[in-house]
Amino acid sequence: MTTAPSARATQAGILLMIGASLTFGAQDGLSRLLAESYGPVTVIAIRFWFFALFVLAFAATRPGGIRRVAKSRRPVFQTLRGLLLITQICTAVYGFTMVGLVGYQVIFASYPLMVAALSVPFLGERVGWRRWLAISAGFGGVALALDPRASPFGPQMIIPLVGAIQFAAYGIMTRIAARHDSAETSFFWTGIVGAAGMSLVVPLAWSPLQGNDWMWMATLCLTSTGGHFLLIKAFDMAEASVLQPFAYIGIVTSAVVGFVFFADPVTAAMLAGGGIIIAAGLFTFWRERVQARAIRGSAD
Repeated sequence: MTTAPSARATQAGILLMIGASLTFGAQDGLSRLLAESYGPVTVIAIRFWFFALFVLAFAATRPGGIRRVAKSRRPVFQTLRGLLLITQICTAVYGFTMVGLVGYQVIFASYPLMVAALSVPFLGERVGWRRWLAISAGFGGVALALDPRASPFGPQMIIPLVGAIQFAAYGIMTRIAARHDSAETSFFWTGIVGAAGMSLVVPLAWSPLQGNDWMWMATLCLTSTGGHFLLIKAFDMAEASVLQPFAYIGIVTSAVVGFVFFADPVTAAMLAGGGIIIAAGLFTFWRERVQARAIRGSAD
């Protein structure tokens, strides 16, 4: 029987999660800055090469070393999961350059609602009527934020919607993978498959970095790796259901970076729709936590 984290450990986990979310928000700004000059493929490939070195070093420090961490019961599934993630990241970085960070993140914030909806057919989970209402309201927020009459981007706003669907599918696949492999193993395969997959497409769209842009690229690699390290430590110290709502801080940070540093346009429809989406997402997290407590209470 597992022991619930202490209050102090939970507080530390929340602070680490906030740090990770802020770091990921800054990472989005750096990704956009570089992708506007060199394209998404070059930026993401270098990032994943660095990330692969990190996961190899991380695995080497774990009990049993790289061999134990890399051993998966579902290697094909893990490979497909890793490939899905790199396509989602390519969609995201491309979306940053096409609709801006604000426009992208407003729609992307709907992915937790998609995960909740998809968990019913793919994971066999039960979603009560309250969460279905929240999911419906959240998708209404998406429709509002996509309003072509108010959006300065038009059909291009479909890009963040595709990205949200991809990341929701990745979330479902990660939950399925957790039934067979440890979090360390899934983390390892994410980095290695991502680096291998991007290496295959790099020859098609490689743009060599110039001058001081290597400094920005190094900063991007460090923020990406640092964010993942903070995320790992956060989940070591607190329950996922407690930490997940704080992931929205990263989405908000990314949008603020877009508004302040890139002058991304903001419309009333985007703000209203984004507010509805985030409120609905936070409500679904809260209801999921209530249900989990009820299940644990009945089992005691």
